Amino acid sequence: MELRHIRYFLAVAEEMNFTRAAEKLCIAQPPLSRQIKDLEEELGVALFIRKPHALQLTEEGQLFRQYAARVVDLVNKSAEDVKEMHSGLQGTIYLASVEGHAPTLFSRWIVGFQKQHPHVTYNLWNGNSDEVVNRLTKGLCELAIIMEPHNAEGINALPVYSEPWIAMIPSSCPLAQEPGDTVDFQQVIQYDLIIPSRESRLQEISGWLSSPEKNLKVRCRIAHMLNAYELTRQNVGITIYPASANIGTDASVCIKRLVNPQMTASYVLIWNKNHSLSHAAEEFLKYVQTIY
Repeated sequence: MELRHIRYFLAVAEEMNFTRAAEKLCIAQPPLSRQIKDLEEELGVALFIRKPHALQLTEEGQLFRQYAARVVDLVNKSAEDVKEMHSGLQGTIYLASVEGHAPTLFSRWIVGFQKQHPHVTYNLWNGNSDEVVNRLTKGLCELAIIMEPHNAEGINALPVYSEPWIAMIPSSCPLAQEPGDTVDFQQVIQYDLIIPSRESRLQEISGWLSSPEKNLKVRCRIAHMLNAYELTRQNVGITIYPASANIGTDASVCIKRLVNPQMTASYVLIWNKNHSLSHAAEEFLKYVQTIY
């Protein structure tokens, strides 16, 4: 049994699909299937139950997965430790985040951490909260920032930032002409709305209604705040979004903080309880925890 057999097995066990695992490993699917078959023959047991359109781990496969993960973690850690004895902490930390204030948080942390560990590199991916959680659970990143609420299982979460909700209002709208830097949510809902695409956000915003008989007039649901700003600028509707969505100073868009109710949006740093962090990611997490 070679280390590559173990890595191949873990990739298939993670994806539960030979084609996707082969793509992740950058190899062809037939050789991957052959390697897994060779591993099963060497162990004398079936590791997977193969169905026409699905894979499932056998009991032996579930047990082997636990040991295989430990072996790979130990190999990775031993390599990191040997290198660090010579030149200090190094390696690549795989990060993911939502838009808004999250990139600012990561950039600040990286600057501070880089002063202590100059040989560490970073790979940063951006998407919406659901995409980021999916990436984390699949092991494609180690640490991530999302916005609450989230209901993913097996996730540790550390609160790191909060900001108010705002309304981005077309300047032609009567609400934009009113004095002050706040706007009543109960007035905003009289107009067509642009809101985040996550279902949990729709439920959250609907919960702010003063009466259950009222309904939101949702014109558009969007995943990225740049779309929200442009749609507002073109007078499609009023956007309800966390404050960091204020990405421009166009005179055709008026930004006001939402009140009645006055709500906040929270960011959390998350990591997977079921996946071991690399040494570099582990030290990065400790660094962030000392800040909070």
